[in-house]
Amino acid sequence: MRQMAPHDHHITSPGGAQPPLRLAVGGMDCASCAMKIERAVGRVAPGAEVSVNVPQGIVRVEAVNATRPLDRAAVTAAITALGYSVAPAGGDAVAGASRHGHDHDAAAPADAHDHGAAADAGPWWQTAKARMVGLAGGALALATILDLLWPAAGSWPFVAAALIGLVPVARAAIRAARAGSVLTIEMLMTIAAVGALAIDAAGEAATVVFLFAVGEMLEGVAASRARRGIRALADLVPRTARRIGTDGRVAEVPAAGLGIGDRVLVRPGDRMPADGRIVEGAALIDESPVNGESVAREKGEGDDVFAGTVVQDRALTVEVTAAAADNTIARIIRLVEEAQESKAPVARFIDRFARVYMPVAVGLALATAVLPPLVAGADWTTWIYRGLTLLLIACPCALVISTPAAIAAGLAAGARRGLLIKGGAVLEGLAGIRMVAFDKTGTLTEGRPRVVAVTGFGIDEGEVVRLAAALETGASHPIARAILDRAILEGGLDLPQARAVTAIAGRGLSGEVEGRSLLLGAAHGLNDPALDAAVSAAGENGWSIAVLSEAGRPLGLIAMEDAPRADARAGLDALAAHGVQVVMLTGDMPAAAAAAGRALGITAHGGLLPEDKARIVREMQAAGQGPVAKLGDGINDAPALAAATVGIAMGGGTDVALETADAALLENRVGGVADLIGLARRVMAVIRQNVAIAIGLKLVFLATTIIGLTGMWPAILADTGATVLVTANALRLLRRR
Repeated sequence: MRQMAPHDHHITSPGGAQPPLRLAVGGMDCASCAMKIERAVGRVAPGAEVSVNVPQGIVRVEAVNATRPLDRAAVTAAITALGYSVAPAGGDAVAGASRHGHDHDAAAPADAHDHGAAADAGPWWQTAKARMVGLAGGALALATILDLLWPAAGSWPFVAAALIGLVPVARAAIRAARAGSVLTIEMLMTIAAVGALAIDAAGEAATVVFLFAVGEMLEGVAASRARRGIRALADLVPRTARRIGTDGRVAEVPAAGLGIGDRVLVRPGDRMPADGRIVEGAALIDESPVNGESVAREKGEGDDVFAGTVVQDRALTVEVTAAAADNTIARIIRLVEEAQESKAPVARFIDRFARVYMPVAVGLALATAVLPPLVAGADWTTWIYRGLTLLLIACPCALVISTPAAIAAGLAAGARRGLLIKGGAVLEGLAGIRMVAFDKTGTLTEGRPRVVAVTGFGIDEGEVVRLAAALETGASHPIARAILDRAILEGGLDLPQARAVTAIAGRGLSGEVEGRSLLLGAAHGLNDPALDAAVSAAGENGWSIAVLSEAGRPLGLIAMEDAPRADARAGLDALAAHGVQVVMLTGDMPAAAAAAGRALGITAHGGLLPEDKARIVREMQAAGQGPVAKLGDGINDAPALAAATVGIAMGGGTDVALETADAALLENRVGGVADLIGLARRVMAVIRQNVAIAIGLKLVFLATTIIGLTGMWPAILADTGATVLVTANALRLLRRR
């Protein structure tokens, strides 16, 4: 057996396949960072799939087609060699791997362009990039003063100012080149500044270096703000909890240490420290931090509660039902982070475009510098200056970051409103939705029948309800609850005791009430014209019925309806405002589906099996009705959710529906579908704006540079300024609407 060397960090799972490596990388704040890391890691892990999530500072490496096992130490070393700090991220399956002898987290070089300082380590003015701005700005100001007061010094003060800011940039360029990334913004910046010094444009070189430092600092500030959009979710869960011991004493403990089965005391004004179930008390609970619902809900014993929600008026005793790593907030954060790691199709296209664009732009800069002097005998200094200026325009940072910045902000904004979206591709799909297929029961309707009509045959309506409710006493199915609600809550009736209650397959419920043998169930075998007419009328309305009979003679009919939800009409109107059509697909009987469809003004298909729903969704897509979203909350919806362009699970849905769906509404609101589509369309609009800004600015400065209207310092603004602009534009999505 081979003995493992001290630094052999190859990790495999018990099944033989390697789990993905997930690292928190400090200092990433631009698309250039992502490209350098992808290339550097690709060299030490050939064939591995490298995903860089700049907004969240996460690098994920998966041995999909890797030619050799992942080596955590080698991956870490490749990243830290670029000047970034590295630490295990949550969910890193190999985070516990041995690290003896390789403290890479402390190995990152610290210079003015030091990516090793975590972006959120403190206030922006205390970061290494801010210090570099101060140093470069002070040197430039001093050089300007010396130029005014001591002209005899010539350009040397500006040369010194330029070098002060340029040395760390050049070091970063060299590190990236060694890792396989030659054409980086740092390398282009270094060449342009050195070239400017060589043609005696020291003043402009110093100015450009200073502006570059300002742009880098602003990029870091913007990236930090984007990161905080998700980290704010983690802050919703309190750090401590009041755990109730077996002796009844209350002790303050870390919330992260709570285990399943622990009981905690949550006082008015406190946030819920864990997911749990209320075992004592009742209170109004503000769930807006989790699902975006602005109206507080009354919850009592037996009701589930979520970590991060706020108890408003009374103290509760809650039993913990999920560990800290698996509570609602933790799951939301994991889902959003994983979603951000998956690139949208438009992002992948822009990445491919940028890889072609950059060498072409560098080639154009080189041609601009040498062709006019060689071909037309133009002035070398003038055209070299213009070529160097074009180098500063060549970096595609703003273009590459334009899409992931908007998607990251959109996913974070959705999570804060209870709208979970599993990736950029899903956002794109949602933005194009033209048809939504809804389930009926519990989605567009209340999911709980209510009595809408009672007909007595020889006895009054109250007596029909009293006798039927007596038979249903103790039952919990929806029809029983509807009849009991009508008898007790609405009618205030005193119910007699039923004896020998028995369920008869295919017929209903039999029992003895006040000495009478009664049957409550279907209308089969009861030949009565009045009953037939009442059953027919109920069927036309889509109502469910229960017939009370005695010795083959009908006593009464109770009709029930699963009424449309109070928010259904408004939610459908909101979809219509987005130009989205709606159809209902349900397994309920066709008459009930048609009645609900008429009430809501939509097309309805009833009597469908799960495979029928999936088939209809595929047929709508094939018929050219555009991308179709399917909304559901149960296991029977899973096939249709998978068949749709985008599957959306409703809040409170089954785990199967949530797992199969591409997006989820934590709050059980019909209007949440329109919110999802509206958010996705806003994200795509921001992406289009960002691409226009990034390309537009470069084209403008490309043209003005070639004809000599603009110089180096406007060119650097075209790059770093555009990056800041597109990031700031994306952050607008975080504003609550």
